[in-house]
Amino acid sequence: MQTPSVVLNIGADVAKDEIVVACSEGSFPVRRIANQRAAVTAFLKGLPKGSRIGLESTGIYHELLAEAAHKLGFVVFVLNPKDARHYAKGVGLRGKTDRVDAELIARMIAHEHTKLHVWIPPTPEQREMGRLLKRRAKLSSLRQALAMSLSGLDGFGADLRALRARFDQVIARIDQRVKTLVEANPDRKEHVTHLRTIYGVGPVVSAALVNILERVPLNSADAFVAFTGLDPRPDESGKHRGKRRLSKRGPADLRRLLYLAAMSAIKTQAWKPLYEHYRAKGLSSTASFVILARRIARTAWSMYTYKTEFDPTRLTKTLT
Repeated sequence: MQTPSVVLNIGADVAKDEIVVACSEGSFPVRRIANQRAAVTAFLKGLPKGSRIGLESTGIYHELLAEAAHKLGFVVFVLNPKDARHYAKGVGLRGKTDRVDAELIARMIAHEHTKLHVWIPPTPEQREMGRLLKRRAKLSSLRQALAMSLSGLDGFGADLRALRARFDQVIARIDQRVKTLVEANPDRKEHVTHLRTIYGVGPVVSAALVNILERVPLNSADAFVAFTGLDPRPDESGKHRGKRRLSKRGPADLRRLLYLAAMSAIKTQAWKPLYEHYRAKGLSSTASFVILARRIARTAWSMYTYKTEFDPTRLTKTLT
C-alpha cells in the first residue's frame, strides 16, 4: 500500500459489522472493511510500520481493531466520542456520515496526536472489572429510577420491594466478582486497600480508581483530574468572566463515583470542615461536592503513585 518509510494517520469509524477507514495523507481512498479479525488483520498488514490509528470508543465494537493494531505495533488512540464531536465543530464540519467521521478522526490524529493519550490495552482482568463496574452503575441507576417511578402508587409496595431486592442481589454478585478480581492480584489488592483509607472511599470507588490508574499513565494529579473530567473549564475573554463549568471530558462513571465518595466523605470529621468552608463562601452543595471529588481524585493519584499515606490533617491546612 505504501513504502515502509511513510507513516500514515488513519481514522476509523467503527460499527458492529463494518469499519470505514480513511487516511489523512490521502494515500488510499476511503474504504470499508468487515469488522472481523481476518479482514482487519489483512488491512493492518498493508499499512507502514509506525502508523497511527485513531478510532472512537464504541462499547465493545472498537476492541477488535484496537487490539489487533496494537499487537502489530501501531500507535493506537481510542478517542472519547465527545472529543471528536467538539473537534468536528471546531473545524467547521456541517455533515456527519461514516466517511466524514473517518476522515475527521484521521485529521484529528494527524494534527493532535502529540496531545492525546496512546491507548494501552487492558488485561483480561482489567477489562472484566471495567465492564462489571459499568454494569453496576447502570443497575444502580435503573434501581433508583424504578423506585422513583413506582413511589406513591398504591398497591405496588410489595412489587417494588421485590424488584429492588432482585437488583440488590445482582449488584451484590457483581461486587463479589470485583472483589475476587482485586484479591487475585496482590499489587492490585494492596493499592485498593491503601486507597480505602481515604475517608469516603469504599470498595467500589477504590476498585474503579485502581483499575484506571493501572492502565493510564498520568504524570500529575492535575492530569488525573483532567482525565476524570472534573477539571473546571474557564470562560474568560478580556473583561468577561463567565461561569466555570466542568469539562466532563473523561469517564462519566468515574466522575459519578468520585462525586458519591465526596457525599459520603462529608459525614466524617476530616472532610466536613472542608465542605462547610466552601458552603460558607457561597458555593452550592453541588459545587462543594465537586471540589471535594477533585480533592479525592488528587489524593488517590498521589497515594497510588508515591505510595503515601492518607493524612486527614492536610485537608484543612489550607483553610487556616
